[in-house]
Amino acid sequence: MLILASASPRRAELLTAAAIAFEVASAGVDETPQAGEAAAAYVRRLAEAKARAVSGRVPGALVLGADTVVVIDGTILGKPASRADAIDMLRKLSGRTHEVLTGVALISPRLTDVRVAVTQVVLAALSDHEIRRYVAGGEPMDKAGAYAIQGHASRFVERIDGSYSNVVGLPVALVYGMMVEAGATSL
Repeated sequence: MLILASASPRRAELLTAAAIAFEVASAGVDETPQAGEAAAAYVRRLAEAKARAVSGRVPGALVLGADTVVVIDGTILGKPASRADAIDMLRKLSGRTHEVLTGVALISPRLTDVRVAVTQVVLAALSDHEIRRYVAGGEPMDKAGAYAIQGHASRFVERIDGSYSNVVGLPVALVYGMMVEAGATSL
C-alpha cells in the first residue's frame, strides 16, 4: 500500500483518478526555503523530508512525498500569504512563461528515489481587473503561484510544455513509473 505524505486534496484526487491505491498521512514539515536554495533543490528536499517524516511513523510502508512550486526569474513562488501577495504573484506571471517544479520522493526500507518534474506554463497577459476578480474568488489562496490550472485559472493558460498533472501538484506518470521501478505490487 502506498502512503501519501500530504494532506493535499489535489494530490489525492490525481492518485484516485489514476487508480493508484493509497492512504493519507500528513507529514507536517517546515517548508521554509533555505538561504540561497535553488528551486529544484528545495522541492527535492521537501519531498524527501515529507516522505521520511511519515516513513518513520509507518515502518515498512512505501511512502510518497511531494512538493510543488512555481518559479519565475529564478524566484520561488509558493502559496500566497495574503490576497495582496496573490495579486503580486499573478502580476509577475501575467503574459510570461514560468516553470512549475514538483519534487517527488518514494521511500521504503529498501528504497530512496527522489526526482524533480518540470513543466513550463505560459499565462496570457492579464488585466488588473481579471487578476483582482480571480483573487477575490479565493481560488488562488492555497495554490503555489496563486493559480489553479484545473480551476478558473484554466482560462488564462495559453499552453504548457510538460506534465499537466505536475502543474496540478503531482506528476502522475512519473510517480507511476517510479512505483513500477520500485516493484510496487498494488498497481
